[in-house]
Amino acid sequence: MKKDFILNNKLDTSSLVAALGLIEKSRYILIVTHVNPDADTIASALALSNYFLENKINHKVFNVGSDLPRNLDFINGYSKITNQLPKSYDLLISVDCGAKSRLGIDIPKNIPHINFDHHKSNDNFGTINLVDPFKSSTSEVVYDFFKFNGLYITKNSATAMYVGIYDDSLAFTVNRCDEFTYGKINYLVKCGANPSLIADLLTRRDSLAKYRILPKIFESLELHNEGKIATIYAKPEWFKQTGATLLDTEVALNMVLNISVVKIAIYFRVSNEKVRVSLRSKEKIDVSTVAAKFNGGGHLNAAGCSLECNDVFEAKEIVLKEFS
Repeated sequence: MKKDFILNNKLDTSSLVAALGLIEKSRYILIVTHVNPDADTIASALALSNYFLENKINHKVFNVGSDLPRNLDFINGYSKITNQLPKSYDLLISVDCGAKSRLGIDIPKNIPHINFDHHKSNDNFGTINLVDPFKSSTSEVVYDFFKFNGLYITKNSATAMYVGIYDDSLAFTVNRCDEFTYGKINYLVKCGANPSLIADLLTRRDSLAKYRILPKIFESLELHNEGKIATIYAKPEWFKQTGATLLDTEVALNMVLNISVVKIAIYFRVSNEKVRVSLRSKEKIDVSTVAAKFNGGGHLNAAGCSLECNDVFEAKEIVLKEFS
């Protein structure tokens, strides 16, 4: 352990050591990012991947889909992410997967599994669980793994971790950010992460399709319960008409939550013959309890789930009943 590093979290120190031991003795590692990937899962994976690459540890970064966030393509190793499983591996590492189903694949029973995550809904499904729901992001948990074990953080890994923390904390604004989070960000900058460049690359490279679909989504806005609850949706045909992806539309939910009267914002869209539901809230309104009723999960102010139907209006009625 680095003498200048204070471990301020819920992680078990023996698990941090054991995780590194598994990594060091493995011949081929599979790093799994979650379905419908966001910046935190990709960044966490690539922070580890760059360390493995620099230390000649054989590995592969996997995502079950083919639609990755395009604005993350500047992180070293992004182009090597694959949706093809290797024929064999002797260690699986999942990153930012709040439930086993988020991996999108079955976990072989004979393969050890390191579970990096920060969702309070995580039920510790790994062989070794590095899960801290008080952290801003899984990238911050990965940072603690690096620092506790005294691993050298290069510019590439620092950039990846910075991206994950920045994005999942909504640019350091969520209440899970604390003085230790800012200390970590400061250290990552010292390691080579460039804050202004990263912010530009993340936020100023939108697709034209994004601005064609967002007006349609905002037209769907409805207020409920005297304006305290806002709902929006996206119809499948809108994506075909505009060429937008699901990832292009994620920003809409936080924009709706910015309306002063709104306390809870909910977004419905169809994906893989299910309706995906994202929930956001202000103050101490726990939307994860509603997501959990539909086998979803998340955090106090940000959660999600999927409903076994393919109609956004049906899904909206079902979910709104939970708030009545």
